Amino acid sequence: MLEIGTKATDFALKDQNGDIHHLSDYLGQKVLLYFYPKDDSGACTKQALAYSKLNDDFLKKGIKVLGVSKDSVVSHQNFVKKQQLTITILSDPDLEAIKAYDVWKEKKLYGRSYMGVVRTTYLIDEKGIIIDANDRVKAADDAAIMLNK
Repeated sequence: MLEIGTKATDFALKDQNGDIHHLSDYLGQKVLLYFYPKDDSGACTKQALAYSKLNDDFLKKGIKVLGVSKDSVVSHQNFVKKQQLTITILSDPDLEAIKAYDVWKEKKLYGRSYMGVVRTTYLIDEKGIIIDANDRVKAADDAAIMLNK
């Protein structure tokens, strides 16, 4: 996890529509950048739905919500359509941002070790500085907790 007070790393990632987003595009406004493991999994769906439900509230506070996973643009298109998401989700199949934000870690499941995305949320200020970070995210509660920060 990157430290609070450090400059957030810029990236160039495609969203669910194939449009390219750079973190630097959002200088001048806050960005909530959350990394999640997989489209359409239970916890990831709860997290995305919670952010979508509160998206207008984030926008009123001047915060752009961006979700990131290693899933493809096509997977994101299907996820957004199926769940009727209102947030922007970015595809990072080459792990560009995922590794830069130190969320690609060894995980264990049923005694098996593998590499994967650790659910992590960053709040980045208008100047591109990380002002909050959490790598102990509870998917269903993350959006409400971050909105109140």
